[in-house]
Amino acid sequence: MSSATIATRSVPTGSAVPAALRSEATKLRTVRSTVWTLLATVVATVGVGTLISVARVGRWDQLSLREQLAIDPTALSLRGVYLAQLAIGVLGVLVISSEYTTGMIRTTLTAVPRRRTVLFAKVAVFTVVAFVVAEVASFAAFFVGQSVFASKHVDASLSDPGVLRAVVGAGVYLTLIGLLGLALGTLLRRTAGAIATLFGLVLVAPALVQALPSPWNTDVGKLLPMNAGRALFSVRSNSSLLTPVDALLALVVAVGVVLVLAWVAIERRDA
Repeated sequence: MSSATIATRSVPTGSAVPAALRSEATKLRTVRSTVWTLLATVVATVGVGTLISVARVGRWDQLSLREQLAIDPTALSLRGVYLAQLAIGVLGVLVISSEYTTGMIRTTLTAVPRRRTVLFAKVAVFTVVAFVVAEVASFAAFFVGQSVFASKHVDASLSDPGVLRAVVGAGVYLTLIGLLGLALGTLLRRTAGAIATLFGLVLVAPALVQALPSPWNTDVGKLLPMNAGRALFSVRSNSSLLTPVDALLALVVAVGVVLVLAWVAIERRDA
């Protein structure tokens, strides 16, 4: 089914918001890139986390007692989030930038003239889908990783202090990165530019911040998306990271600001 057909069949009748939500849900599930990027998110989260867990257990006997005690098995099993964030971030960008690229955004805005309703529908549908997939991937990565660490009797349990929060936090982080991608796609309206900006924020910015003099490098670095995410899915405390609550607040504020800018931009600019 083409995007034009979807948009044409989704002209709001009655309440605009439910119709817009149905339209965006149909678009998201019928676009091939959605399946592949969500699959990549799951594979990266579980696969990379498993490989890192296996590698750490494989050289366990070469580690000193201090190194063994410092290991956070939960965080290690969730390290695949670092790669998965790129996949889900790209999907967030494509949710709206692909319509600008093909010109289908004009059809969408004809079907739903209230532009903020369109953006709300995209954000709502994407958030639900991304959160469900991200949480499934996070829990799968955790259980597989802990089955590996169990061979050395250092595996963690969801009932251990901070573990459930960390696993759920990994899924929340992935969802927020996806929303950041969606907001950037709305602002820039170009897939390449939005993806480049997203990658710059999550991958390049941490390296640049490290060049700042102390303590700016640490203070600013704590607020960057990837470091805030690390605080969310780590169990052990680290002085170079925010607390989980502060990290979540920093991420929500940052993503919220970009979404507000996108909200204003889509209302004021021509399609």
